[in-house]
Amino acid sequence: MKTQSTVNINKELDIVQARQVGRDIAKQIGFSTVNQARITTAISELARNIYLYAGKGQISFEVIVSFNQKGIIMIAADSGPGINDIRLVLQDGYTTSGGLGAGLPGVKRLMDEFDIQSESGQGTTVKAIKWV
Repeated sequence: MKTQSTVNINKELDIVQARQVGRDIAKQIGFSTVNQARITTAISELARNIYLYAGKGQISFEVIVSFNQKGIIMIAADSGPGINDIRLVLQDGYTTSGGLGAGLPGVKRLMDEFDIQSESGQGTTVKAIKWV
């Protein structure tokens, strides 16, 4: 896998940049407009979580090819406070920010593959893949 692009998330405006980079890559490799919107929504949630909870981090995008299938992999990583109870934050409706609680569960539903690793005090890494 080769990293196509990385967007550092340090300020709220970086969320917009991450969305645009992800959408451009998705369009280039042949995703439908509906799936481009799904990918962009997932990026928004991941980038917003970095901004709100960790303060800074990055989202990397890669184009992957496996068994004649193309996809996009997004890796959102931060070195923030981490998540103490991953099962809890993956429940629909759970929120610590007063929002709708659709963030990480929504990302999981929008993408084809989803993995989250987090350690208290060490940060969080979310890996999400969408296949064309």
